[in-house]
Amino acid sequence: MKVDRVLLDALYRGRLVGLRTRAEEAGLSKSGSVEVVRARLIQHHILGDSDLSWEGIQSMSHKEIGEVLKVFGIKSSGSHKERRQRLWLHLNFDSRRMTVERLVEVDRDRLHKLCRRLELERTGNRMVLVGRVAGVLTSQANGWGRIKRSLWRSGIPDLPMGEIEAGAEDVVEEVEIGLEEMPAEPKEEPDFQQSTSDAVLEDASDALVFELDKVESSVQGALLTIQARVEDLERMVGTILRGHGGRWGEEEEALLIRLAERRGWPLESDEVRSRVTSVATNIAEIKGASLGDGGPRGRIDSSAALERIREKMRHAETLLSKGPED
Repeated sequence: MKVDRVLLDALYRGRLVGLRTRAEEAGLSKSGSVEVVRARLIQHHILGDSDLSWEGIQSMSHKEIGEVLKVFGIKSSGSHKERRQRLWLHLNFDSRRMTVERLVEVDRDRLHKLCRRLELERTGNRMVLVGRVAGVLTSQANGWGRIKRSLWRSGIPDLPMGEIEAGAEDVVEEVEIGLEEMPAEPKEEPDFQQSTSDAVLEDASDALVFELDKVESSVQGALLTIQARVEDLERMVGTILRGHGGRWGEEEEALLIRLAERRGWPLESDEVRSRVTSVATNIAEIKGASLGDGGPRGRIDSSAALERIREKMRHAETLLSKGPED
């Protein structure tokens, strides 16, 4: 594959300010992280004649897609399917935002689209879809979204010095690297009464009626009644967290049950109470609560989130054996 190696070298070593200037001059969006802007520029300036749509990526041979990955400066090994997945992710997402822990915020429709683009099965409930996408993100970790460190530091290794000097005069000076790594924004205190996403409510709803056919009919009726009030449950959790300084433990669970009983919720069964408190704890955690004796949690821990996903995936075969739910 013939490419403009001088320009590609400049893009590899360019800093955010310089890359954004190039993007603006080319009429491209300059929004996003340095890696997002760099990938956009490489696609436009270096691979402008290549069809890098999802359909175009599907039509590439194993060798062709490997060469394209090398041009983008990311991992190029793996099976044909892995290469397709990696290239599509690199072109369409910021690896700092498309993470396993953020999948809990993705709604069912978007998960379907992700599964289709990543060539995954689309049957099963929302949590099963999350597990499939999480599996790809885990297996592709560090393979996309960021060029290789050697390219960022030194550029193309075998490019003659004369070519570098002739084509890189507009590369931003090294001292401007500080502008690329902007200071982190001040951490905001969690707003416990802010409404959670539809995805969280969908998860809560699914968890309340998981394997509903395996419980007594009276319990089924109670769970279905509470499922219809999942938004009220979410608001009650937020109110308790605000009044208790963001803490969530046995005292808060007991308070939730008392409040729900006053509202006439059918909580006579131990099974129903257990499911309600379990779902409430998940909601509290996502809202940033301090669970038990732990410290405040402003965000979901990635390793813990992945472990919970794996736990739920153990039920995937049971869910899939019942056939598609769509």
